[in-house]
Amino acid sequence: MTERTFKLAITTLGILMLMIALSGCGAAVQQVIPTDPPTETMTPTQAPTRTPARNVTPTETATPVPVSPTGGPSPTSIFGPTSTSPAAEPTATRVLNPNAPRIEFFTSDVVAVAPGETVTLFWSTRNVNGATIYRLDQNGERNQLWNVPPDGSLPIATRRSDRGQIDFVLSAGDGSFEIESALSVPLSCPDQWFFVPIPEDCPTGSALETTLTEERFERGRMLYLAETNQVYALFNDGFDPAWLVFENRYDPSIHPESEASFQPPQGYYQPIGRLGFVWRGRDVVRNRLGLALEPEVDYDGSYQTARLPSGDESLYVSSADGTVLQLLPEGASWQIITTP
Repeated sequence: MTERTFKLAITTLGILMLMIALSGCGAAVQQVIPTDPPTETMTPTQAPTRTPARNVTPTETATPVPVSPTGGPSPTSIFGPTSTSPAAEPTATRVLNPNAPRIEFFTSDVVAVAPGETVTLFWSTRNVNGATIYRLDQNGERNQLWNVPPDGSLPIATRRSDRGQIDFVLSAGDGSFEIESALSVPLSCPDQWFFVPIPEDCPTGSALETTLTEERFERGRMLYLAETNQVYALFNDGFDPAWLVFENRYDPSIHPESEASFQPPQGYYQPIGRLGFVWRGRDVVRNRLGLALEPEVDYDGSYQTARLPSGDESLYVSSADGTVLQLLPEGASWQIITTP
């Protein structure tokens, strides 16, 4: 046997033995039939809803940059945004009537005048046969008039009681068409206050000296002015009116000086004389003031008045302790002015 024949036989024998082994194993192994892979089922998941948090500032949506015809961003004018104004409609020009009444001027010869002195008014009008000058009172009402020519001057005497300013109105026209011009002339203050710091108002006259009686109470004080023969009750209990005034009716020849049956507690006093007569006879005074804290005091002092824009007068009167008491009209209020 040749070597080539020997190798061929060995090879054939090996293949036979491999086939036998494979046939023995095939009886024990279960044949697996492949199936299609399972299809994955997609379960949709709801996207989370965005809940805005507190104090969160919303983010502004970016504004797209305008694109110029060349494709790049449109340049911004260095002079700011421009706007095109709508075409304005032509405004009609008012033609003045050359024959209409008119006032060329209305003035006075002084910048200010002292009460009681004379002020001269000057005026000039056109296209009228005459004019009227009115003087106004403190309420702005026309209470005096002068029929005057179209041009001229008029001296007017002020009153010694005038305060603040005097007001005039010049009226010119023919009835169907009238024009007016107002003029105010300030008044200087001719009198001096008896105390400092001085009020802004001008006094209605010089200060008057008088004898006063004053007494302090639990809730205010009482005051008697001999010059006016009046008794004032000043309350500090916070109720209205803040003060009351009474004519003095006390007559020592027939009225007792005090109430003998009334004995105030220790440290308090019963008012006597003029003050006591009002205190005992007026329940509102007695109840609001309470008892006196000290005996009454007599002293020499001054008082002065000032007229307010309303026409009422406020009273300034010296107190026993060196201060000044201011009483506003109609019991509105009162206050203590401390002098230096």
